[in-house]
Amino acid sequence: MAYIDNIIFLILLVVGFGLFAKSLQKIYRNIRLGREIKRNDRKGERWETMARVAMGQSKMVKRPVAGILHLFVYVGFIIINIELVEIIVDGIFGTHRFLATVFGNTFYSYFTATLEVLALLVIIGVVIFFIRRNFYGVKRLTMKELFGWPKEDANWILIIEFALMIAFFTMNASDFILQTRGYDHFARVGSFPISELAFIPFLEVFSFDNGFLFGIERAAWWFHFVGILFFMNYLYYSKHLHIILAFPSTWYANLEKKGKFNNLDSVTQEIKLMMDPNADPYAAPAGGEAEAPSKFGAEDVFDLNQVQLLNAYSCTECGRCTAVCPANITGKKLSPRLILMKTRDRLEEVRRNIDKNGKFEDDGKKLLNDYITKEELWACTTCNACTEACPVLLDPLSIIFDMRRFLVMEQSAAPQELNLMMANVENNAAPWQYNQADRLNWAKD
Repeated sequence: MAYIDNIIFLILLVVGFGLFAKSLQKIYRNIRLGREIKRNDRKGERWETMARVAMGQSKMVKRPVAGILHLFVYVGFIIINIELVEIIVDGIFGTHRFLATVFGNTFYSYFTATLEVLALLVIIGVVIFFIRRNFYGVKRLTMKELFGWPKEDANWILIIEFALMIAFFTMNASDFILQTRGYDHFARVGSFPISELAFIPFLEVFSFDNGFLFGIERAAWWFHFVGILFFMNYLYYSKHLHIILAFPSTWYANLEKKGKFNNLDSVTQEIKLMMDPNADPYAAPAGGEAEAPSKFGAEDVFDLNQVQLLNAYSCTECGRCTAVCPANITGKKLSPRLILMKTRDRLEEVRRNIDKNGKFEDDGKKLLNDYITKEELWACTTCNACTEACPVLLDPLSIIFDMRRFLVMEQSAAPQELNLMMANVENNAAPWQYNQADRLNWAKD
């Protein structure tokens, strides 16, 4: 019976990390439903980009107030959870503040004091973010597309982080009081400046006895541990997957100049066949059978590439892309943020289909029309403002490009104005509807 706590702890630890690993496996499987894309070039530049943008938060601080607050929450929450290592060792082996024996009392005091300061910064950050999101009226955070679950999800994350930090301070405060009273196994280690200032006086007002204080310390310790496991597994259902996926998203980001239009290999091959009078279009490639022609552009998530699907999961729904989109600003239906959100929604629908049937069974739905409308696609001016604004280098414009390609090349469904322009280019070598010989008529007088 003496080890029942350790056994329960170990079971929770294995179950929590096991479920988290299963969630990551599902995300990896879902992303691999997309087309393969080669993004392993320029590795040095990719590592530098990931370190600067994902870890260094370089694009977040372009808006200083929000950027610095996000840095408080992000860095503080990540570093504080280094203590999870200590909790795991203490939980499995029944020790108390294991890292004090590794670091030594002096360094451990600096370590715990730093964690307390960071925890306070996290609390300040999440409280301001909660007020800003719910009461301040920032336009990009109050748009109709965030009504319902997206808004609830953002608030729940802030509430969970706040609760975890309060539990952290409660644990430290009760621990420190027990240390000063010489309670069993509570050696005098660590420094807790914020707890001494704000939490310990509150607990001492009630003059709790040692047994009750020990219960508070254990309850806060268990709450902190179980809360971290819950938060970790909640990520799969939340926009806060970007905590993890921002790193691969920035590593696999498009490093080409913004607006560079990629050529389709299938189109290039067709042109080469047209230009070669001796080519046999029905000939099988060397060493294999002839492949069926690939689809031009994207109609569903299966037609998008794997980086685009990774982007859909990585979107934090911050709305910086939509806030700078000229189409959205002028009242058109397009929202770059919503393009990524709808892509993720469709991908999750496909995931549920596969989980239920063992493989994907046609459900009669597509990303095009059922989720993303033609009106949204053609409202885009392709200015790249959205890709420039994204703090983790996501590329909603590439999805719009590929879906437009499908409409033009597979369905011949371009708007009349675009069809007229393309006909003029074909006939007059210019987008205007007059003969080449008349080009300079405007300059005669």
